[in-house]
Amino acid sequence: MSISFNEKTRVFRLDTVTTTYAFCIHEAGFPLHLYYGKHLPDDDLKHLLGRGMFTSFSPDVPGFSHTGFSLDVQPQEFPGFGTGDFRASAVEIQNADGNCATDFRYVSHNILKGKPDLCGLPHFRDENGESETLVLCLEDRATGAEAQLLYTVYNDLPIMTRSVSVTNRTEKPLRIQRLASLCLELPTMDYDMIHLYGKWGKERTETRRALTHGTQSIESRRGSSSHNHNPFVALAAKDSAEEHGEVYGAALVYSGNFKIECEVDAFNTARLLMGINPDGFSWLLGPNETFTAPEAVFTFTDGGLGEMSRIFHRAIRKHLLSGPWKDRERPVLINSWEAAYFDFDDDKLAAFAKEAKSLGIEMLVMDDGWFGHRDSDDSSLGDWYVNEKKLKGGLGSLIERIHAEGLKFGIWYEPEMISPDSDLYRAHPDWCLHVPGRENSPARQQYVLDMTREDVRDNIFAQMCDVLSKNEIDYVKWDFNRNLTEVGSAALPPERQQEVFHRFVLGTYDLMDRFVKTFPNILFENCSGGGGRFDLGMLYYSPQIWCSDNTDAIERLTIQFGTSLCYPLSTMGAHVAARPRTPLSTRAAVAMMGTFGYELDPRRLTDAEKDEVRAEIRAYHETHRLVSEGDLYRLISPTQDPFRAAWQVVSPDKTETLVTTVVMRMPETMYFPLRLAGLDPEKRYTDLATGETYSGALLMYAGINLTGRLYLDGQSAVLDFKAE
Repeated sequence: MSISFNEKTRVFRLDTVTTTYAFCIHEAGFPLHLYYGKHLPDDDLKHLLGRGMFTSFSPDVPGFSHTGFSLDVQPQEFPGFGTGDFRASAVEIQNADGNCATDFRYVSHNILKGKPDLCGLPHFRDENGESETLVLCLEDRATGAEAQLLYTVYNDLPIMTRSVSVTNRTEKPLRIQRLASLCLELPTMDYDMIHLYGKWGKERTETRRALTHGTQSIESRRGSSSHNHNPFVALAAKDSAEEHGEVYGAALVYSGNFKIECEVDAFNTARLLMGINPDGFSWLLGPNETFTAPEAVFTFTDGGLGEMSRIFHRAIRKHLLSGPWKDRERPVLINSWEAAYFDFDDDKLAAFAKEAKSLGIEMLVMDDGWFGHRDSDDSSLGDWYVNEKKLKGGLGSLIERIHAEGLKFGIWYEPEMISPDSDLYRAHPDWCLHVPGRENSPARQQYVLDMTREDVRDNIFAQMCDVLSKNEIDYVKWDFNRNLTEVGSAALPPERQQEVFHRFVLGTYDLMDRFVKTFPNILFENCSGGGGRFDLGMLYYSPQIWCSDNTDAIERLTIQFGTSLCYPLSTMGAHVAARPRTPLSTRAAVAMMGTFGYELDPRRLTDAEKDEVRAEIRAYHETHRLVSEGDLYRLISPTQDPFRAAWQVVSPDKTETLVTTVVMRMPETMYFPLRLAGLDPEKRYTDLATGETYSGALLMYAGINLTGRLYLDGQSAVLDFKAE
């Protein structure tokens, strides 16, 4: 890992363990991209810059007429708007005279050991000095705006992070209209764009399509990263597959409106941009004020989509997640939602706990319905005090009863929301997001609190803190159950109303940061109607996110496979639910592709099912470390095979592997040889269930014959191999 600058050629090189990223400073001052890909030993890369002639409609850069240099075709690190590059720009700033022409050029740079924090924003960490950062200083001389581009490389993984900040060095305000966190130029369009689309209950389905001339984009305007599109994208060579081929992967560390776009120009080159969605966004920047955009993380590999995923998984586990639950085994929990919904009291929850303890479950989570006068989803959000008609002895009494059974206790909150039928709304109707003169659009019978306001955040923090500090609570599920409409704030002047979307996200981050610092030992799980806010920004504050409200095992395969393109298994909240179309064993096998828990009434299980649950929990404890720390191999994708799905986790030292296969629907043939991956071909592996021993070479190149074992709808098998 190293960052270097060649004074003679004015070329920057950023080298990771397997990749090289290079750009140069043109004599006009523009940072121009040269290369990103597999590691190069060469020092002089400037000859890669040439892109041939441009058209007569491509303007010259002032002072460089007749030199063959036009921004219209140049691969730029930070392309501006309105000064000669007609492609999508990374930055657009309206200056004091009202125009938006933007032109940033190199001033200086600095190379730092380590990685600066991004104040108020989640970001990849460097707690052990394992990184270097290039700070590239640019200036728009006409407007007085300054920009700092931060590039960080790590010494243990082929990842890089990018972030950008803009400072106003003038005495007049500037208005940022667009500021992308990442601009990546590619010399060819010969890639497929892979992203994750979906909806509530069907999140993060992988889709793949070829780049074509023009612009392809995914985005969210919903106020959150959303169920519909995820802030992750991969550009994969057309011949690439799961375990071979060139792949670029990128993700945004952000939980609000985003846009990812890839534009292919007439010269067949591609420009990838990623950042805050410019729709509905602008930021008024006063004199000497600085605005910082969210961070982007990206990687390159020639080892296919599987290796791209494993790189992201290792990086997220090591450099993004934090706190005591980062590496700790998570307790097996049972959540009350699908067992009782709003219909519970302290006696029912205590009965759940008693039965759950007998099965080996370690935590009871009381979901929605414990506060205010909430018996349905039409009231009480914002009133975070205990409903003692339900919990007759109060929350402390209930927790004592749960602890007496030997279980930990968790609780549900939806801190960013408010019900029109609540004491808080009646006292402070202006505390919700709203636009003067317009009625608020209700969704799920609730509005959204104005998280841009410190007084609102202080109120919610004080209410929740009162409950969390006075009771022994081990887990908090943090939910977010609607999108943002009528996005206005009574606390901001008219000229700042287009800042509300972003300020809302910053306010949420501030509130989460206060909670994780005040209650460092609580396990926080994020949620947004399931997976509506499954992003790197949320993972900075909570080590796991409820993957989807859809708990059907077969449907979960597509959701969890898609999620795994970027996110580690240890971050995916996954439970066994009372969904009878698949056997209990299959539901457990799929849930073990995540954090593992239960979402059912344990009193309704038969004696045989209870014995099965006990065995599943023992298996979870035996394999937890492998699943949470191992390398994932997606052997058969449910989006590519209509019959079966299969995945494998391999320990870092390749001494153990867990292989899971699920039959989604009856296949056309019983013959089923399954090739494994990621093993040491020289080692011999024993199937712990049968005692049979195989070489790693045989398991990978010939496969294990599962003919006849996996044929009927809903069948599954989990194979555990250990090296001799």
